[in-house]
Amino acid sequence: MSGRKTDAFKSWLIAIAILFSLSPTVIFFAVSQVEGLSNEQKVVSRNQALNTTATLFVGLAVIINAYYAAKRTEALKKSAIAAEKNNEIGIQNLQLAQERLVTERLIAAITQLGHEHVATRIGAIYALEKIAQESPKQYWTIMEILSAFVRENSGIKPEQENSVEELAKITKVSTDLQAALTVIGRRNWEQDQANQSLDLRNTDIRRVDLSNANLQRLDLRGANLTKANLQKANLFAANLEGAKLCGTTLYEANLQSCNLQEANLHGANLNRANLSGANLRSANLSGASLRAASFCEANLYKANLQSCNLKVANLSKAKLFLANLQGAKLGKANLQETGLIGANLKQANLNGANLQQANLNAAKLEHTEMFFANLAEASLREANLYGANMMGTNLQKAMFHEANLCGTNLMGVDFFGTNLCDVKLSGAILTGAKNLQSHQIRFAVGDRTTVLPDYLDIPTHWMRSEPSQISVAEAET
Repeated sequence: MSGRKTDAFKSWLIAIAILFSLSPTVIFFAVSQVEGLSNEQKVVSRNQALNTTATLFVGLAVIINAYYAAKRTEALKKSAIAAEKNNEIGIQNLQLAQERLVTERLIAAITQLGHEHVATRIGAIYALEKIAQESPKQYWTIMEILSAFVRENSGIKPEQENSVEELAKITKVSTDLQAALTVIGRRNWEQDQANQSLDLRNTDIRRVDLSNANLQRLDLRGANLTKANLQKANLFAANLEGAKLCGTTLYEANLQSCNLQEANLHGANLNRANLSGANLRSANLSGASLRAASFCEANLYKANLQSCNLKVANLSKAKLFLANLQGAKLGKANLQETGLIGANLKQANLNGANLQQANLNAAKLEHTEMFFANLAEASLREANLYGANMMGTNLQKAMFHEANLCGTNLMGVDFFGTNLCDVKLSGAILTGAKNLQSHQIRFAVGDRTTVLPDYLDIPTHWMRSEPSQISVAEAET
């Protein structure tokens, strides 16, 4: 309320107060002048007038009190608003002072990153980590600064031979680089910028220790992580395309949805690692240990898995088209619904493996061991199983159209509903086979060297054919 309005209101209050003050006299005089009233009636009238006047005075007092109470409330409200504004200004000034202090600390730490002494550089790295923890606004900037520090100080050197001797000679990364990567590995990834990755491309960080580190979504394309310790590290959705991980420890590491296209994992330890949905197209995993690892729905197209250990591994629904699994150990592995079209499984060990509904069309399985494996409903069209050992295997409803089973050991195999149309059975041993019917072998291609179960007679047209002399060279073609 303005001053002018307040003065007018006060004037009205004074006028009303004077009016009310004079009202008893006026009423008393008016009642006294009334004729025809007795003294008692005049007294009663005067009392009623006085009571009415008193009531009016009380009402006036209440109005005046309410007015001043409202004025006090308004004054208090204005004081509270002013105090709040002062408080906001104080907070803003404090925030500005803090930001100024953070900026000064940040500049000082960045300056020390280029210091000639390693201890000073390490101190600067940990100072930057502290600032990142205390100032979320500076978090991403600091992580990018540390990534740039690693890139600038770990350029890729000319590639050396990955022999056992050369791997043994590889030295660890410098102490300051290890510190920077450790800080990156324990960052709060939830604060990472959306759709952005820390850039560690083409860095030489061999033998770095990042066990249990959080490296998810990092860009490590072309990085050299030979002999690094990445045990139980989180590399979810990281980009490791073309990276070198020879002899690297990735035990129980999380590589889910990771890009490892054309990566070199020769001799790496990936036991119990999670590679579900990972892209391993044309990757080199030769000699790697992949025991109990998970490759569910992973892409291993043309991957090199020669002589690797995949015992008890889970490869269900993985894509292994044209993959090289020669000499690989796949005992009790889960290959259910796995795509193995044209894959090389020569001399591999698939004892007890689950290949139910797997696609092995045109696969190379010469001299492969498949004791008691499960190939129910699998497709092996035109597959080459020359000399394979499939004793006790479950082949129920499997498709072998035009497959080569010459010289294969099929003792005790379950042939219920198996399609053997145009299958080559020269020299195959089917002693003790289960559920094998005469109509199944009638359409197969066998000869007098084929050994059938005792309850089946050799088809007449087999007797007329000459024993096939299939050499190893012919089988491989």
